[in-house]
Amino acid sequence: MSNSATFEVFRDRADEWRWRLVARNGRIIADSGEGYTSKQGAERGIESVKRSAADATVEYLPED
Repeated sequence: MSNSATFEVFRDRADEWRWRLVARNGRIIADSGEGYTSKQGAERGIESVKRSAADATVEYLPED
């Protein structure tokens, strides 16, 4: 088992590329939410998440 979370890149049933972030315990903790036409597009999506998440803040939304 890996010591950290892992990004998995795969093709879905619609033949689109997607990614998911899998925690050490095997649970999916994030996914691309959209399909990409190329593997490179999915890889760019991963890099975007890595860059954005490093400095992301937590925003608490009001309860209804």
